[in-house]
Amino acid sequence: MNGLPSMQPTGWFQVAWSADLAEGDVIPLRYFGVELVAFRDLQGAVHVLNAHCQHLGANLSKGGCVVEDGIQCPFHGWVWNGEGRNVRIPYENRPNRGRKVRSWPVTELNESIYIWHDAAGRAPMWEVPDGLRVLGEHIHDRDYFPVGPEARLKFAGIHVHPQVIAENAVDPHHFRFVHKTPISPVVLREDTDDVTWSAKVGFGRRWSEGVDRPGETTNTLEIYWSGLGISFNGEHTREGFRVIAICATPVDDDTSDIFSTYWIDQANGNYDERLTVAQAALPDDIAIWDSQVYMDPPGLTASEAAGFRQLRRWARGFYPDAEPAEAKLAPSGAH
Repeated sequence: MNGLPSMQPTGWFQVAWSADLAEGDVIPLRYFGVELVAFRDLQGAVHVLNAHCQHLGANLSKGGCVVEDGIQCPFHGWVWNGEGRNVRIPYENRPNRGRKVRSWPVTELNESIYIWHDAAGRAPMWEVPDGLRVLGEHIHDRDYFPVGPEARLKFAGIHVHPQVIAENAVDPHHFRFVHKTPISPVVLREDTDDVTWSAKVGFGRRWSEGVDRPGETTNTLEIYWSGLGISFNGEHTREGFRVIAICATPVDDDTSDIFSTYWIDQANGNYDERLTVAQAALPDDIAIWDSQVYMDPPGLTASEAAGFRQLRRWARGFYPDAEPAEAKLAPSGAH
């Protein structure tokens, strides 16, 4: 995609699911143009480091193993702890305290593993949201089927910027043509601050006047964005309730991986059928995004202009040359 903003935005970004890392597991990752290694230590905590040992440059994800005090390099056995510090050299009496592997702040929540990215190296400025709690009582006051492997889909190497996905939050008309809804949904409510963007969207003629009726949720979609990397959609349809997380993480200057996670409420049964329906929409969006050219400025109609301009103004706050977003919450769950 041409003319895009920086692929180095500030925020939390998903890099794996919790189920990808059992205790003692090591996996390779590559995000923001950097080779990484993720491992779950013997106490159950997940760590993400730059991949290369600071001794002679071996890749810790290629044969490295988890030991009691960290991850051990496959080349000479140097051990690096979760903060990236050398804690042991097997053939020396003391570690090398002068060298450090970069450690990335990690949060594990929503069945997922996220890292904090900031091009300036600043510490996390807000928390990862609990996806089942930020979408309203009608979403979090229910029981959901466990998130098994069938409810976790990764679309790798897509030519899309996370901001392009966020712009769907202000693009109701695409539903008619991409997802074949009879009429465009209506944005009923929007709230935003430096970090989050949330909205309530109504589908069908009952919402055609664009008037939000608090407490009424049938045929609505609650949208919640935390930065450009994490989004949750909470839907109340005739078939029941579902929550979909769509999280895009830049791999390099051209592509992102998209992680989608699906929660289906238990009360309405028909899990397999409803999961299939829930998973049908995203591939249609990806087919557009993967070959889309970013227009700046776009040729907007009068009914579209305000929403797109407001979202792009919000998104600019997450790029390296922007003023830092104010910390709304003290970081929690990071290490």
